[in-house]
Amino acid sequence: MPAMPDRPYSIAFHPELDLCDIHWTRLFTPDMAELYATDLTGRFVAAGFSPGYRLRIAMSACLVQPRDAALAINTRLSDFPKASRIAVVVGSTLQRMQVRRFMSQPYLQIFDDRNASYRWLLTEDRDAA
Repeated sequence: MPAMPDRPYSIAFHPELDLCDIHWTRLFTPDMAELYATDLTGRFVAAGFSPGYRLRIAMSACLVQPRDAALAINTRLSDFPKASRIAVVVGSTLQRMQVRRFMSQPYLQIFDDRNASYRWLLTEDRDAA
């Protein structure tokens, strides 16, 4: 069996919080974007998650994603189950702009601080987002 490529992300599921916590660590290629989408989708189902979960994507550890990789992720995950809240943690104004370009959900908030994103995600009134 061939070795798995070093992945530019980590995914953790926290069922007790109904939270999918993703951390991007470096740039994606279009091929890695496909692997990421396949991995995320399979693990989401295996973890028993369903629509209405909370999602955090921390991308402050890497640069703005290449356009082709960002487009591949967005296209491939266009029918991913809907979250109740999405927190995206960015490290730059350019990342913030890229997130706004590809993600327009009204239940999404962009943060500069990982702890603030966590507090917002875990507030009791999830439906008021």
